[in-house]
Amino acid sequence: MSETHAVSKIGALFKLVATVVVAGALVAGMMLPFVGGTGLVARNSASLLDALPVELTDQTPNGNTVVLAADGTPITNFYENNRTPVTADQISEVMKQAIVDIEDSRFYDHNGLDVQGTLRALAANIAAGGVAEGGSTLTQQLVKQTLLQTADTPEEAAAADEQTVGRKLREARLALALEETYSKDEILTRYLNIAYFGAGAYGIQAAAQRYFSVNAIDLTLPQASVLAGLVQSPTNDDPLANPENAQARRDVVLNRMHDLGHITDQELADTTAQPVATAEGQPPARNCVGASIGGFFCSYLQSYLTGTLGMTQQQIDNGGLTIQTTLRPDMQAAGDQAVLNTLPMGDSLAGIYTAVQPGTGHVLAMSVNRQFCSDAANPACESVVLNTASSQGSGSTYKVFTAVAALEQGFSQYYTLTTPSPYVSRVYRGECRGVSSNGYYCVRNAGNYPPTLDMDGALVRSSNTYFLALEDALGSVEAPVRVAQRMGLSSIDATADQIIAENRGSFTLGAEATSPLALASAYSTMAASGTQCDPTPVTAITDRAGAPATLPDGTPINTGDSCNPEAIPAGV
Repeated sequence: MSETHAVSKIGALFKLVATVVVAGALVAGMMLPFVGGTGLVARNSASLLDALPVELTDQTPNGNTVVLAADGTPITNFYENNRTPVTADQISEVMKQAIVDIEDSRFYDHNGLDVQGTLRALAANIAAGGVAEGGSTLTQQLVKQTLLQTADTPEEAAAADEQTVGRKLREARLALALEETYSKDEILTRYLNIAYFGAGAYGIQAAAQRYFSVNAIDLTLPQASVLAGLVQSPTNDDPLANPENAQARRDVVLNRMHDLGHITDQELADTTAQPVATAEGQPPARNCVGASIGGFFCSYLQSYLTGTLGMTQQQIDNGGLTIQTTLRPDMQAAGDQAVLNTLPMGDSLAGIYTAVQPGTGHVLAMSVNRQFCSDAANPACESVVLNTASSQGSGSTYKVFTAVAALEQGFSQYYTLTTPSPYVSRVYRGECRGVSSNGYYCVRNAGNYPPTLDMDGALVRSSNTYFLALEDALGSVEAPVRVAQRMGLSSIDATADQIIAENRGSFTLGAEATSPLALASAYSTMAASGTQCDPTPVTAITDRAGAPATLPDGTPINTGDSCNPEAIPAGV
């Protein structure tokens, strides 16, 4: 016998002895809780259930959060782990058999722990020089993976994966408690929904789609044997990256299934004779960069969920929610084309289109002549939602606020003024180029307009001189500013008091930094006969059971419209 072979045998002996010791510790550790007080007492099953963390009492792990357009078409998904939970009847029987045979062939015989199976697996692994069989039961693996994947802190994750007898004892106790709580079919289904199969695929449905572009119910023996072999070493045995390793591991699974009498000689021969055949599928669209439409809308939605509604990003990523949005794909597509018809993609000037539904505040579309992405070297990429950003003034659109303020104070739409160009204010101080104005603000018209106009005519022509004169007639800029705020121009909220204190006559000409969304919202108030509604991108958020979702503290998430029916008089 060679020296190397002797050392190998001694090492194997030590591993076997260590395993026997650990197995004994597990059994002893399991017995300890059954003794207490002044004598021996039998613990009932309820006491084991007390040990179950809430993560292990859930029926299945959550899947991806899906974001839907107003017509129900998918926009994107939010997720940390790509997972689509399926029920037991949505998983092929051959897949269930393959995973049981290779990972825990005594699954239907034990109660969560299997010392005999652990010793057998260790011996097989030593003989094979690698992982040929799993050591822990499927129930124990389910406990570990659940605690690992639901850990909220790095410390919790480390505790779920630490290689200590204490962790094994806790895992074993929880495995027993699970077996007392759920049927074997439920445990197997939960395991297949939580196991990591590599390539970013968590759970059997995501894995079936990723590697074979099929649903879990349609997995065949060749496919199921590949997937069953992946859970022990998903990177090393990845059939997309390492097809030779995947084939070798698949054959281990097939031979185990054959040894257990679950596939025939012919099935073994036929399947092992073939290379691994994959049909790679792409992971589901993820986050707003991957949105199928409306990337800027998606980013606005994400900020709204966390900022306005108080959700956490972890809840969004891991909640398995369905988020019904207000986005209309037809209007979004029309807006995307409209901005490109005006300015080319990536132009130094930004073309922005924002649509808000009057009477509800529903944001229907957000378009920019940019792509939503974060490549600083690409001028067509933009990660800031320009539709909500307050960066530039909005010009003559502000004249409407002055007109509304005047109408509220009893001025008629036929209120007539005669104004020269340039017109020097009698009330507001400021810059006046080329005219001696004693420090008063002045404006000129951008075209040749009649000097005498009523309010209707001035709005049609957008006369600068008329509206500064109308502001003079009001005596202060406060009324137009407060009207704008009531109508929904929230982008001036932070500076409104300062504008009023400085009595800026330029307000009516839209010199203030303006959010396109806030401006669209304010104009929608007029279209809704004076009803102001806060902009919203979402109409409903439901959990995986279809019930209204709640915040982590149990508070209902308010996705209802927020409207003020008398922001301005209907007659205005």
